[in-house]
Amino acid sequence: MKTISAPNKAQYLRMLLLACQHVMVMYAGAVAIPLVLGAALGLSKTDIAFLINADLFACGIVTIIQAIGIGPVGIRMPVMMGVTFTAIGPMIAIGSDPSAGLSAIFGATIAAGLFGLAMAPLVGKLLRFFPPVVTGTEIVAVGLSLMSVAAAWSAGGFGNAEFGRPLYLAIACAVLLCILLIVRFTKGFLNNISVLLGLIFGFALSAGAGLVSLDGIEDAPVFGVILPFHFGMPTFHLWPMAAMCIVMLVTFIESTGMFIALGEIVDKPMDERTLVRGFRADALGTAVGGIFNTFPYTSYAQNIGLVSITGVRSPWVCALAGAILIVLGLFPKVAYFVASIPPYVLGGAGIVMFGMVTASGMKVLGRVDFKNVGNLYIVAISLAVGMLPVVSPHFFSKLPSSLGPILESPILLTAIVAITLNIFFNGIGLRKPQNDAATGEGIGQHSN
Repeated sequence: MKTISAPNKAQYLRMLLLACQHVMVMYAGAVAIPLVLGAALGLSKTDIAFLINADLFACGIVTIIQAIGIGPVGIRMPVMMGVTFTAIGPMIAIGSDPSAGLSAIFGATIAAGLFGLAMAPLVGKLLRFFPPVVTGTEIVAVGLSLMSVAAAWSAGGFGNAEFGRPLYLAIACAVLLCILLIVRFTKGFLNNISVLLGLIFGFALSAGAGLVSLDGIEDAPVFGVILPFHFGMPTFHLWPMAAMCIVMLVTFIESTGMFIALGEIVDKPMDERTLVRGFRADALGTAVGGIFNTFPYTSYAQNIGLVSITGVRSPWVCALAGAILIVLGLFPKVAYFVASIPPYVLGGAGIVMFGMVTASGMKVLGRVDFKNVGNLYIVAISLAVGMLPVVSPHFFSKLPSSLGPILESPILLTAIVAITLNIFFNGIGLRKPQNDAATGEGIGQHSN
């Protein structure tokens, strides 16, 4: 197995800035689940604050494991890990049940992680169902599905009473323009940290307009220890565990698309062994999450978009970002400050990053033989069905809520339809070398 060389001292400052860029991009998503879950379950502000710190702490641990690997665990690629949004519905249902509660969420999370470790090799066999026509479609779906997040951020963030305020949109546009100018007129390192510089510029604009709030930072402790089982010992109930195990399988399918997308971006085509290592990190991270009072983990697509922009392929950058997340979890005042970045600042950067993911998928589709009309139908129908929950969030609202993890995930929905249609039109194992062979240079290659 190839060993990853550690960076020398001269590279650490450059890596630190690149790592901070990754943290800023994924931070809003990382803290969203504890905030939403805490509000839904009526937890106190103190408990919600602890959940956020525990989440950041576990995010850091799992990111390091995924990025640089430990034995047969970890994909060893530039990946950032965070709590999966797929789990939010089942977790609220479990936590709202008087006979279950928060302890049952953590117990089910631990059980799902152990289940995932056992199932990872079996799910790894799915790679054969992802030829370029499916892979490219899935990557496009990842990018398009995230555009709704970028749009919501740009307009002020979910639940903002002034959603769509022109000033928010103007700041988002200014961040976007700043990033584009840096990409166009700089080279090398400045080009690689274009998103970070855009976020700093947007933060400064927002602060100048009086839109940055540091409320709560005075009350936050300087240092906080994250101890396992802070809320008591986890409890294990059959149906909550079954629900979270299903979430684990859904996460694996979503991760397959994102890992394949990342492999294309860093010019390292995905194989079954690497895919299984990534699944094991997802599963181990989920078990670790349950132990440290947090939730199931998965790779974050927004950071895959960042890798596509910067072209920086070193997993050590994300490992350092993981270390920063651990520090944020241990020093709540610092975490509060990072959390003060307004969502519309992130929105301007999100448009660039998520658009780049979509473009990466289109590049993969460029290797597909569209003279075969069946491939056109695979792409067209898969994207059309996959985007339904994005363009019409209530489209499946009358169907059983148990189908929510599938029907509310555009990434998973696209994968299921694309795989099914590919089998229908092309069969299994009938991949044509002239249609599927990788041609041209890898996506997102830039000079570092």
